[in-house]
Amino acid sequence: MTEIVADRVPVARRTARRGLRHLVRTQPLGVVALALIALFVLAAVLAPVLAPFDPVTQHREAFQQPPSAQFLMGTDDLGRDIFSRVLYGARTSLLVSVATLVAGGIIGIAIGVASGYFGGSALDTTLQRVMDTLMAIPGIVLLLFVAALLGPSVRNTVIALSLLVIPSFNRVARGEMLRIREELYIESARASGCSTWRILRRHGLPNLLAPLLVVTSLLFAIVIIAESALSFLGIGTPPPTPSWGAMLSEGSRYMEIAPWMVVFPGGILTVAVLAFNLLGDALRDFFDPKQQTR
Repeated sequence: MTEIVADRVPVARRTARRGLRHLVRTQPLGVVALALIALFVLAAVLAPVLAPFDPVTQHREAFQQPPSAQFLMGTDDLGRDIFSRVLYGARTSLLVSVATLVAGGIIGIAIGVASGYFGGSALDTTLQRVMDTLMAIPGIVLLLFVAALLGPSVRNTVIALSLLVIPSFNRVARGEMLRIREELYIESARASGCSTWRILRRHGLPNLLAPLLVVTSLLFAIVIIAESALSFLGIGTPPPTPSWGAMLSEGSRYMEIAPWMVVFPGGILTVAVLAFNLLGDALRDFFDPKQQTR
């Protein structure tokens, strides 16, 4: 048994290396996007080390100062260092996005897997009518209603955004599970007496990994934009917690006299969203059998 496990490890490593080389060769934009996302995550994690100032500290002698050696991205209307706030804003966006996708993903995937495996049953019909109701409500209306009802806080922002992504995870998981349950290896597992949970755990969920990775990367960009939009409207992450959306809202009033208050957080937000979208497109093409080269 030990020899078998030891033999599998090098094989898995070689397979991973081949997959990585294939990704680099066929999806160069995806690799660039992945590098940008890695920088984004690194900046968020190391924000306390990289930030030259506390993000909420007001420099009374430096209101709306343009970018300089001391303040790399200038200061805002309260004298706070924009560079430090952008770094901590990345932390906020990363925290909210990860929490949203984990919570929404668990619920949406669980509903989609159960609905797809028991497709055509009363359970499937009931679950999908609930999902249809959520999807029928415009996203921005749903976000505004939930966020305004619960009040501005990071936790409530995550709850509101989770309701936005649950139908997307459900749709992907259900569609794939409807296909997977008709495969011969699923029929063989049923015939051999495997329980439903074992079939889903050993055969269903692993085959959902590729499409779920793609939809997660695309939803990451949507969640970042949605969180920024809620903060821009004042019902997302509450002040003084740094948030890109709140920074854009504050800077929009001073665009003519202090454009750096909008340019830098808006530019970073644009790059982050673009990177996640490019990564999602690259993963979609990478996992598509029709795109695989022989």
